[in-house]
Amino acid sequence: MRGVMLAAALGLGCGDAGAPSPPESAPGPTQRSTAHPELVEALRADLAAERHPGDGGGRAWLEASEPERPRAGESGRFVLVYEAGPEGVAVGGSVQLQVSPFWDWSTPQTADPGAPGYTEVSTEATGVELAPVTLDQQLLGIEVRGRALAEGERVRVVYGAGPAGARVDRYAERESPFFFAVDADGDGVRSFVPDSPTVDLRPGPAAQLRLHGPATARPGETLRFVVAVLDRFGNAGVPFEGRIELEPPAPGLEAPAAVELGAADAGRRSFRVVAAAPGIHRLRARGPDGLEAESPPLRVDAAGPRILWGDLHGHSVLSDGTGTPEDYYAYARDVAALDVAALTDHDHWGMPFLDRTPENWARIQAATRSFHEPGRFVTLHGYEWTSWIFGHRHVLFFGDEAALHSSIDEATDEPGELWSALRGSPALTFAHHSAGGPVATDWSIPPDPELEPVTEVVSVHGSSEALDAPRSIYSPVPGNFVRDVVARGYRLGFVGSGDGHDGHPGLTHLAAGAGGLAGILAAEPTRAAVLEALRARRCYATSGPRILLDVRLAGRPMGSVVPPGAHPLEVRVAAPVEIERVDLVTGAGVQSSLAVEGERDLHLQGETPELAPGEALYVRVVQRDGGAAWSSPFFVEAGAGATR
Repeated sequence: MRGVMLAAALGLGCGDAGAPSPPESAPGPTQRSTAHPELVEALRADLAAERHPGDGGGRAWLEASEPERPRAGESGRFVLVYEAGPEGVAVGGSVQLQVSPFWDWSTPQTADPGAPGYTEVSTEATGVELAPVTLDQQLLGIEVRGRALAEGERVRVVYGAGPAGARVDRYAERESPFFFAVDADGDGVRSFVPDSPTVDLRPGPAAQLRLHGPATARPGETLRFVVAVLDRFGNAGVPFEGRIELEPPAPGLEAPAAVELGAADAGRRSFRVVAAAPGIHRLRARGPDGLEAESPPLRVDAAGPRILWGDLHGHSVLSDGTGTPEDYYAYARDVAALDVAALTDHDHWGMPFLDRTPENWARIQAATRSFHEPGRFVTLHGYEWTSWIFGHRHVLFFGDEAALHSSIDEATDEPGELWSALRGSPALTFAHHSAGGPVATDWSIPPDPELEPVTEVVSVHGSSEALDAPRSIYSPVPGNFVRDVVARGYRLGFVGSGDGHDGHPGLTHLAAGAGGLAGILAAEPTRAAVLEALRARRCYATSGPRILLDVRLAGRPMGSVVPPGAHPLEVRVAAPVEIERVDLVTGAGVQSSLAVEGERDLHLQGETPELAPGEALYVRVVQRDGGAAWSSPFFVEAGAGATR
């Protein structure tokens, strides 16, 4: 632990900026240059298109898979069969094989027998000719010629027929789908065949060891830790049997000497640890074949704030991600050892669309309810409102009921309409990848102060905090960073979340190189306490590493509003790896920075100079490996004319 005087060490100075102007008088840059109205038009045109009775007709199944359960990241051979429905498929119509367009599946192709994804197509229907052609990424079209394909007649597809096979997803999962679609009359409009065939993908061999527990505890408290053996992509379920030795830092933690993993454990197991003494503690583990791990820091304190680790944003196979809803929550709880998790599949994006498949929305809600365990593991109903005009937002509900308001529905396709629909519900919205990425947020529309008190500043897409942030987001819009909108007067707390599509909530950064987590200063792991903390902006963001961060200004927690003037500032940090620097930031930029040598735990104290009305101040911590954490800002009371 290292203590220094903050003002002296950082040369703290916040400048003389006055209260920001309201957005109405200074709208600044918006995301309109990154909006995709053509996508919205195409999605709506698809909804309005007239379907032939045979579109989406028939059935499909997986006849054979070699191997039966392929290993993630490797190759296989798959024999798939489509059988025409009552309307058949007319000459000029088509059957389409859509392999998951996410991650590493080979694109089905018929041109090169020696290349990955080579596909053979055949039928025993006399007089029917098939013309297969690759239409797009992971999409094979099979046009019917000669005569119509009649009810009961079949098309046989061998995907991965050549010596290279077909490469599968690098992420292990159950129920990985092969989507079949039918355009029965050849008018270019297709529908998916119900009940797409699926295959299970096994994880690879053991490659890494992970050890996680809670962020904070009281002396004498009994804690749940999780040890997990994962493959190189972060997949769980690795076939592993063996002994994991533990090295508790006596006398701080009381832990077993070892954890035995049997075949039934599938490479993961929880165990109990007692927080025996105050302080910052880390637990180390060793397994066979060089497997080693150290837990993130655990702060044991009789009076300090409790911190819950949450991943509030992620996707499953039911939109554009990997894995089932049930496996998503199991990974969050039993591998990543999160306290809070939400599955937020897209409302109208990916395959199939959630707002058009009520059975999928019902399945997500059922999984969310079944895994919710107040006091131990909090799950939140949610979805992603996928506006390609105003920017993406995920919507979270803090009760046991949730209503899906689609971004394609003209009644809720604008942020204000969404907020009106949610008003009165225990719900929040979170703008994400707001500075750029696939689409930036239109910040000319002020966030609703009741329903959007926080924003996601970091995820798998990178950081939207500022251009000078570690791993800044791709395709940024100048002036559209979160720092810019805070400077304009928006009072937004900060969270991170994975936006993961790999089925690994809480650990998205392991395979993707970037991710996000929310540190939530809540009194207890319940939906009500988490909602209260987020509404109060008592939260912070990390890019994935579990950095403990507690910042106090005038004795108040992060996210607070403080009066103008000079105030005592206290920063406590405990990081998984060595800290590179601690930055003090206002809307005008980095005001000062403290370089750190060889420290993982810091306690900094000092006093700010005079803080002017309307200013905002936050702390950014950067590790030597580029991992980072951002406190929610403190907001200085503004005079008349303030925006929020």
